Amino acid sequence: MLTYSFTNIESDSLYIHLYKCIKSDIIHGAIAPGTKLPSKRAFAKNLGISVITIENSYAQLIAEGYIYSIPKKGYFAADIRNQSNQKEKPSLAESIPSSSECHTYAADFVSNQASKEQFPFSIWAKLVRELLSNHQTELLTNPPSGGSLFLRESIAKHLKDFRNMQVEPAQIVIGAGTEYLYGLLIQLLGREKCYGVEDPGYRKIAQVYKSNQVDYRYVSMEQDGIRMEDLDHQRVEVIHLSPSHHFPTGKVTPISKRYELLGWAAKDKNRYIIEDDYDSEFRLAGQPIPPLYSMDALEKVIYMNTFTKTLASTIRISYMILPKHLVSRFYETLSFYSCTVPNLEQYTLARFIFEGYFEKHMNRMRTYYHKKRDYLLEELQKSGLAKYASISEEDAGLHFLLHLEIPCSDEDFKLRMERRGIRICALSEYYAAPTHRPEHIFVINYSSLDESQIKDAILQLTLEIKKISSP
Repeated sequence: MLTYSFTNIESDSLYIHLYKCIKSDIIHGAIAPGTKLPSKRAFAKNLGISVITIENSYAQLIAEGYIYSIPKKGYFAADIRNQSNQKEKPSLAESIPSSSECHTYAADFVSNQASKEQFPFSIWAKLVRELLSNHQTELLTNPPSGGSLFLRESIAKHLKDFRNMQVEPAQIVIGAGTEYLYGLLIQLLGREKCYGVEDPGYRKIAQVYKSNQVDYRYVSMEQDGIRMEDLDHQRVEVIHLSPSHHFPTGKVTPISKRYELLGWAAKDKNRYIIEDDYDSEFRLAGQPIPPLYSMDALEKVIYMNTFTKTLASTIRISYMILPKHLVSRFYETLSFYSCTVPNLEQYTLARFIFEGYFEKHMNRMRTYYHKKRDYLLEELQKSGLAKYASISEEDAGLHFLLHLEIPCSDEDFKLRMERRGIRICALSEYYAAPTHRPEHIFVINYSSLDESQIKDAILQLTLEIKKISSP
């Protein structure tokens, strides 16, 4: 006679618990196919429960095909081997990775997240409380598809004051992350166009184009920026650029090449430049580079930026600035989309900018990252690593390039450092074309690291390089 315990069944009813027990035994072979199950009355008496509980359990098992009944003979376990191979399918939750399952490193030079400790929690919380108390009607009023007018006005004022950009609020479109905005641009500009991606470049851009099933081409980079000959050769019509701080090389496109790019765009009405200005606020030497958008007199540049670098990666608020002639097209064809950023976040950020908190935060963050960058460079110089290393592009933003003299491949060196708990990424990994990939150059993102992590990471790098370089 089958026997099951009914203690610690949590929130399950008796019949559900019994159903689960029998089902598990059938799936795992404890009850073999064809085995006759106890009669309802005998089973109920043995377990000390009601007959109706047994009936409900059997009915559920029959409905799902785990058992079957034969009139006047009883209930039998079904043969489910061809259906399940004796294994339960993993649950949906088990098949979806969570952030908590990600590998934890002692130091991660690949992550470009903003410093969590520097987020202005107290000010942000104060603004949220005030909004919830005094602006309930606004918070529960659906904004236009382009986003809250208050936030767009605040961004326009900020760009005028600190980037000398003349922008009308109507030109600004708010979205939850730049990936979403790229999707809107593809629909706005047309899926029939050929889109260009920098090579090397930010890999997610190509993934967005691929997932939207549009034609895209990789365009080579040279010392001063995008290779102009490749734009024409590849017949690109829309090119994505990060001219003020190219990722991952860190290069800044000079003024002469910027005028070349604007001239290229002006030759055809279908050509546009998407200017990604993702961390221009963190130029650590001299003044921020004027955006390509501010030089554009023919409305050929679409400007994009995000607050994920300046505030936090979880503040999924980005924006794009459309040329004036595209604004009406956007609202005629895409206004059915709802703004993807919640009202509370939009109004909180708008207040944060409008009341001057964002300017103070950025001044503090520039000082904070400048000190962190200097500390990292000092530690590199003091360590034995300096004998094997040199750096470049350390002033443009929150990453730089580390050139190493190592006698092994980039991939081998990466694996060696992972065993030491250090995550590092080679510049060669950002190239799509297999030719001309540089060797032994690594992209060093330092925004999310503290001083103790930096110090330990340099020690581990030094120890490993000395180990592989010794005769």
